[in-house]
Amino acid sequence: MASLTLKVTGMTCGHCRMKVEKAIQDVSGVYGAAVDLDGGAAEVEFDERRVDAGRIVSAVEAVGYRARAEPAA
Repeated sequence: MASLTLKVTGMTCGHCRMKVEKAIQDVSGVYGAAVDLDGGAAEVEFDERRVDAGRIVSAVEAVGYRARAEPAA
């Protein structure tokens, strides 16, 4: 299992947060996602053998928000 932090922009309310979280969780290979509206970030746990960061970013962008993978700490 791998983890990833996404920087998400364009979220303004709780509905936005839920929409982004659902989009990420609907990606096959994602185990879980927690979106922080105030911090503009999403913490994602996923199976790197089944999905890559680009696919997760695309899922967020498909529902109308901008996202980019943050460098690993």
